Amino acid sequence: MSNISNIIEGQRKFFFENKTKEINFRKGQLIKLKKVLKANESKFYDAIYKDMKKSEFEAYATELGLVYNEINFAIRNLDKWAKTKKVKTNLVNFPGKSIIIPEPLGNCLIIGAKNYPYQLSLAPLVPAIAAGNTAIIKPSELTPNSSNALAEIINQNFPGEFICVVEGGIETISELINNKFDKIFFTGSSRVGRVILEVASKHLTPVTLELGGKSPAIVMPDANLKIAAKRIALGKFLNAGQTCIAPDYLLLHKTIKVEFLKLLCDEINKKYGNTALNSEAYIQIIDHKSFVNLVGLIDKGKIYFGGNFNEEELFISPTILDNVSFDDKIMENEIFGPILPVIEFNNLDEIIHKLKQHPKSLSLYIFTKSKSDWEKIIHEISFGGGAINDTLMQTLNPNLPFGGVGYSGIGNYHGEAGFKTFSHYKSILKKSTLFDPIIKYPPYKTWKLNILKWLLEWV
Repeated sequence: MSNISNIIEGQRKFFFENKTKEINFRKGQLIKLKKVLKANESKFYDAIYKDMKKSEFEAYATELGLVYNEINFAIRNLDKWAKTKKVKTNLVNFPGKSIIIPEPLGNCLIIGAKNYPYQLSLAPLVPAIAAGNTAIIKPSELTPNSSNALAEIINQNFPGEFICVVEGGIETISELINNKFDKIFFTGSSRVGRVILEVASKHLTPVTLELGGKSPAIVMPDANLKIAAKRIALGKFLNAGQTCIAPDYLLLHKTIKVEFLKLLCDEINKKYGNTALNSEAYIQIIDHKSFVNLVGLIDKGKIYFGGNFNEEELFISPTILDNVSFDDKIMENEIFGPILPVIEFNNLDEIIHKLKQHPKSLSLYIFTKSKSDWEKIIHEISFGGGAINDTLMQTLNPNLPFGGVGYSGIGNYHGEAGFKTFSHYKSILKKSTLFDPIIKYPPYKTWKLNILKWLLEWV
């Protein structure tokens, strides 16, 4: 039996002891998790800087700070989430009582992603613990220092039969997903997500897939252009564009295109300086393969701003491409980098029609003062989630479920949505023995059928 098999078997045995089902145990482990992370912040910061040159400020703001927020929110609300809920009992089941009991799924596998190595490994762990599960975490091998820091700190402070970080590459993922789990939670590319979904189906394992897609940002003529430029610049170039919910491309109304692009370039210079290479607020491309793919997407004839890169530093400057069409190569797949294509439009209905022809995006952003315009877009276009007059910030509200739809993902999490993702809701009907209607028992009679129809259809 391999080490991974031993870990899985150990977690299965621990789960069957029912200790994780105790609410005080769950709260205690969440409190402990926060304390452990807090005590080792400097190690986490050093590791992530080595992997991607991410500053301490950004590592807190986009990684650990979000995890702390999830932990605090879960602790405050866990009693309510885990409480047995009474629901109404219909007349056909009278006399009786009906309840719904949230229960943990069991042994969970969480596969993190390279772009936010702490957040995307630990944020799903929080609801997994809150719901009463055990968990194996597999961080990305493309951020080896961060992965090693997670493994060292988590495995030293938590028993492996409850939580365990397993490091490794493709072979490790393959071995993990070919085992039987009660839940698999994956964050990453659609290509790998399909593989995981296919393998998990052999065990009928429920899967949550947090993927990505080409998330548009639409700027209408009546928008506050300065604010829009400021917020789009941050949303697109945070983490050097390596954010699954970053604006992937820009849809600009023809009448404000020139003015807006000037404002956007000004904002980029303000945030990252004339050369983002030396900015502590701008990170490198995480791996060489991604760097090469991104450079290949830069059409030199369409560069409006930026376009500089340095292979040795894995650096690509914030880049804007103008005069792009939906038929261009850069519009085929999610960019996942600091390149922002601009598509000009004249009519909102035309854009809505065009977006409906493409796969559903993880996010969508609309900048406008017109309620009728944003309502039209939200009601007509299907996407995972988004914001009006902002980017990214919807993920900071734990009351808003986060997840995709269609090719951008399956399932969601954050806050109570995460608790539900890692729970099964068991339905129980408790019947009285004082009264037992005879209409449900043979022999069947017309009068019985008439009463049954009345109970089921009209009451």
